[in-house]
Amino acid sequence: MTDLAKDLNPEQLKAVKINRGPILILAGAGSGKTRVITYRIAYLINEQKIPPYNILAVTFTNKAADEMKSRLVRMLDCSESEIWVKTFHATCAAILRGGATRIGIPRNFAIYDESDQLAVVKESLKEMRIESKELKPEFVLKMISHAKENLLTPEDYRPSDPRLRGILPRIYKLYNQKLVEYNALDFDDLILMTVRLFRTDPAILLRYQERFRYILVDEYQDTNRAQYILTKMLAEKYHNLCVVGDDDQSIYSWRGAEIRNILDFERDYPDTTVIKLEQNYRSTKTILKAASSVVKHNTQRKPKVLWCENEPGEKIEYYEAYDDKNEANYVVKKVIEQGLSGLDLGRIAIFYRLNYQSRVFEEFFVKYKVPYEVVGALKFYDRAEVKNILAYLKVIGNPRDLVSLKRIVNLPTRGIGYESLERVAEYAGRERVSFFDALRKSDGIEGLKPRTRSGIRDFVVLIEKFIALKSQVNLYELAIQVAKESGYLDSLTRDQTEDEFTRRKNVEELLISINDFVKTYPEKRLEDYLENVMLRSNIDDWQGAGRVSLMTLHNAKGLEFDTVFITGLEDGILPHHRSYEENRYEEERRLFYVGITRARKKLFLTSAGQRESYRGGFQVTETSPFLKEIPDDVFSSVMIAEDF
Repeated sequence: MTDLAKDLNPEQLKAVKINRGPILILAGAGSGKTRVITYRIAYLINEQKIPPYNILAVTFTNKAADEMKSRLVRMLDCSESEIWVKTFHATCAAILRGGATRIGIPRNFAIYDESDQLAVVKESLKEMRIESKELKPEFVLKMISHAKENLLTPEDYRPSDPRLRGILPRIYKLYNQKLVEYNALDFDDLILMTVRLFRTDPAILLRYQERFRYILVDEYQDTNRAQYILTKMLAEKYHNLCVVGDDDQSIYSWRGAEIRNILDFERDYPDTTVIKLEQNYRSTKTILKAASSVVKHNTQRKPKVLWCENEPGEKIEYYEAYDDKNEANYVVKKVIEQGLSGLDLGRIAIFYRLNYQSRVFEEFFVKYKVPYEVVGALKFYDRAEVKNILAYLKVIGNPRDLVSLKRIVNLPTRGIGYESLERVAEYAGRERVSFFDALRKSDGIEGLKPRTRSGIRDFVVLIEKFIALKSQVNLYELAIQVAKESGYLDSLTRDQTEDEFTRRKNVEELLISINDFVKTYPEKRLEDYLENVMLRSNIDDWQGAGRVSLMTLHNAKGLEFDTVFITGLEDGILPHHRSYEENRYEEERRLFYVGITRARKKLFLTSAGQRESYRGGFQVTETSPFLKEIPDDVFSSVMIAEDF
């Protein structure tokens, strides 16, 4: 163990050394919270002689978990497998794999991502004869997710809109029934079902309470109702719960996060020790002054003031463009200036409030031949060709996975059309067998053409061969066989187009990633790999080397850059126009605060006086009221379009 007093400031040291009871660590932006959590785990193991087995650390991204585990392995004489540092979803998936049969969930359940969930919603709407024009599948999925985040069953769920109370719970119920039929859980189910398991079997809950006697939760301000209840249940016996977070960075209420979880922590645990980490190690004094001046206007917060020993640094530049194209032109030219001064482009980021704002910036980056990456756009694992191979692997692991089955049964083409699949589905429903079992019995299904029967037989033989092969070879060898023997890899070279070449390279890259996984975790199974892929987030795949990063302010959280541009600072964009009516105005201010505190050395702020309208013409805008909350003395000068 290193010299703690040398490596940590007094408040960090205090947070590390408290060994009993509930602890609330209010960690301001850039205050070294990851270091504190890591050192605290190491201190518990090395100095307090707490076995790693008795410690649970929960993060919100796989990237954060991996970083923490790597640090701990370097600090301690142990392997990664001994340290339970996982996301909420990965933690619950592991618990369910170990004991969910108690509530009727087989160990080999599939985990459905958003596109899979959407497919099930669409099936449910179709079965209930509800047109997607009447009720959009995306909206329905959002409402179901909201219900599950609040641990509401279809019977308990009462939508706030009276017009939806008769229909949404019924869709939700059918959606759940289909997930059971397909032996699948969605992301929200992972937590909901774990809570249900604990409530159903107190002995299992007690086992995990005894195991996880020390619990640490990072980014506690981002927890939703289900995560809050889960954490409370696990910590109920020993109360050794340490939560780390910053109410000033609570920006995810739209996906269920409840800021009250961190604001009311002391009410839940009256004997809490509160520690404030206010020393910032990231930004200049000028940037911190701007950030603090903005966020202090919020009323829902615990008082804290960031400070640093860094230099005052460069003043903030603000540019008021006359339209969005002028704004983008200014930003890209400033990026080029930064690059010519010797700054690696990978240390520059452009933030915006809404995804559509990236388009005009992308046009100018292409125009000036500046390499860039849009973070949070289509992920590698969301690309069709990658999902196709993954769908094969998911069916091999779980033949009841109907969503994946329907994706690959005619891929590449086997002469199995939509009408044929409908006949198979009708047969499966009538005979009360799974869709795959119905495919096995396709010779007994009326109305199928000979070519279709032949295609189905070939597909069933292929999948059954792969299922048998799963126990004979490692995952990488299995994936190679799937890509080749299914005919899918060859289908990507049929026309020799550039698009096909790119898609084939993506499949090859997937196979490389599977090989890396097998080398790193030789003991892991197919289900472990699929779980790892399904639980990845946008930020987990971000590399950021040598290219300017473009991302929404929401995706920027947890990152830092030498130079940051916050664009589109107009009323209606930031703050978003709906924040006024949805009581999220203070959250929009926190979002701006998060953006400012990502900058280490240089901050640019921009707005546009008008933006092009899809109806034609331009819409005049007003500058964001948040800009007025920044004191004048932190700006170098205010430039308007004519100055540039």
